[in-house]
Formats: sequence, structure tokens, C-alpha cells
Amino acid sequence: MASRTATKLVHPDRAELRFTAVLAALSDPVRLAIVARLAEAEPDGELACTTFALPVSKSTQSGHFKVLREAGVIRQRDEGTRRLNRLRREDLDARFPGLLDIAIPQGRDVTASW
Repeated sequence: MASRTATKLVHPDRAELRFTAVLAALSDPVRLAIVARLAEAEPDGELACTTFALPVSKSTQSGHFKVLREAGVIRQRDEGTRRLNRLRREDLDARFPGLLDIAIPQGRDVTASW
């Protein structure tokens, strides 16, 4: 079965993760909310983009996922017509210990205000 799009999903290797890029990706409330939701799905969970109830349009939502992926915060893969997302906790914890422990509760706080 062909994937839904011809978009090549680029993910930086662990060694290529940059602190400033990860912080920039986490600086937006919508992206923080995505990270918090993915953290809830751990350790085995992958969530499709369509399962997120975000207060933005579908195209804006796609842009947020792209920023997170290109910064190395999430890993995405296509399965049929769905794009699945997983938090790259192991890689982020190895490169920036404690960062997700700070960011995830902030993302939960954001979603509580929606």
C-alpha cells in the first residue's frame, strides 16, 4: 500500500540534536501540548496526527509536527494513510537530561487551559 504522501520524513540522528533547535520547537504552546500528549502514550504508544484535539487548523497542525520532527523531538512514520508520532524520549534524555521532565508538565498545563 502506498503512503499518503511523497514527503520524505527526515529525522536528525541523536548526535545531531541541537539544544537551541529543541528549545525553539518546545517554545510554542501547541507543540508543548503535542509533546505532553505523546508522553502520555509512552512507552509503547504511537499516536496518529488526527488524534490530537488542537485549537489550530489542520495545515497549522501539520506545520507544528514538522517543526517537532525536524528538531528531533518526535519520530514520525507513515502507515497507510496515517502518520504516526512517537516522542524521542530516549534520544532527548541522553542529549539533554531532564529537559522533557520540565517540558511535559508545561504542556499539560497548556491543554488544561483550552
